[in-house]
Amino acid sequence: MIARELGVVEPALRPDRWRHALILVVTRRCNLRCAYCPTLKDGLPDLSPDDARRAIDRFVELFGGGECKLFGGEPLLVPDVVEAVLAYAPPSVRVSLSTNALPLDAAWLRRLQERPDVSLTVSLDGDAATHDGLRRGTPSYQKVLELLPELLKLPRFVVTQTIAPAMAIRAAANFKHLLGLGIRRFNLLPGYYLPWTPDQLSALNLAMHDIANEFEQAWSRGQYLYLRNLFVRAPTPFFNTGFVVDVDRRIHPSNLILAGRYDDLRDLTALGDLDDPPDRAALDQGASRAAALLFERLPPEVRQGTEAADRALTGLCDRLYPAYFRWREARR
Repeated sequence: MIARELGVVEPALRPDRWRHALILVVTRRCNLRCAYCPTLKDGLPDLSPDDARRAIDRFVELFGGGECKLFGGEPLLVPDVVEAVLAYAPPSVRVSLSTNALPLDAAWLRRLQERPDVSLTVSLDGDAATHDGLRRGTPSYQKVLELLPELLKLPRFVVTQTIAPAMAIRAAANFKHLLGLGIRRFNLLPGYYLPWTPDQLSALNLAMHDIANEFEQAWSRGQYLYLRNLFVRAPTPFFNTGFVVDVDRRIHPSNLILAGRYDDLRDLTALGDLDDPPDRAALDQGASRAAALLFERLPPEVRQGTEAADRALTGLCDRLYPAYFRWREARR
C-alpha cells in the first residue's frame, strides 16, 4: 500500500519502520512465468554469496539491523546465496524468504525448521484452477499442497494470495479455500501495474469486503488470523523501499528495478554499489524519486488501475485496524 499518515495507527505500524530493510535481489531467473509478474526474468548474473555477506555488513554498518528480504526471480534457484545469508546474518538481522515453493524439498524444510526466526512466504492464490491458471510452467498448487503439513509447522510461514484482475471475482472464494486448508497467515496482493476494468475493480472491492468480514469474525471469536498488509506501507505499490542490492552489486532505494518493462530505471535509481554505498539520507530521497520515475512511465490505464487496486487494499486495512487492536488487546 502507498505510504501515508496513518492517524490513529500506533507508531509501530508507521511507514518509517520499513525503511530499515535490506533487500537482496538474489536472481532474476524464475522457473515460472506468472501472468501478472512484472519482473525482468533473464539476461543478468546472480548475486554471489560473498556479495550477499558484504551487503549484510554494509546494512548493519548503516542501520544497525533490521529485516533482510530475499527476492528474485526465484531465490532458491541460487541456494548458495540463501544459505550464505542464513548462516551469516547476525541476530540483529531478521531474514525473510519469498518463494514459489517449487525448489522446496525435505532438506530445505529441515533447514527452515531449525530457524523459526526466518519468515517464509509462499505464493498460493487459491484453488488449483486459479493458482495454476495464472502460471506458465510447472503447476505448483499440488506441490504446495503436499508441503503444507510441514509448512504450517513454521511459526513465520505466510501465504501470499495474488489477486489478478481476471480472478478478482473469485478472490473471496479463494481466500476461504485457503482458510479451509488451515492457512492462518496471509499477505494479499492485488495485481499491480496491470489495467483493471470497472467490473474487475468492482469485484475486487466486493472481495475485499468479504475478506474483511472473515477477519473480523475470526477475531471476534478470539481466533488467530494474521494479515501482513496491516504492517506494510511503502511509497510504491508492490515494490519495497530500503537498502536494495541488485544482482550487479549496485544499490538502489527501491526494488522497482525488478520491473522489466521499465528496465531503464536501473541506471536512473542507482545510488552507488557495495564498494561505495549511499548514506541514509540518499536512500530516503531516492525512494520518493524512484516512485515518481516509475509512475511517469505508466500508461494512464495502468496507473489508474494500480491506484484503484491499491485503494481497495488500503480500504480493507483501514477497516480492519480497529478490530485488530481489539483482538490484540483481548489476547493480552
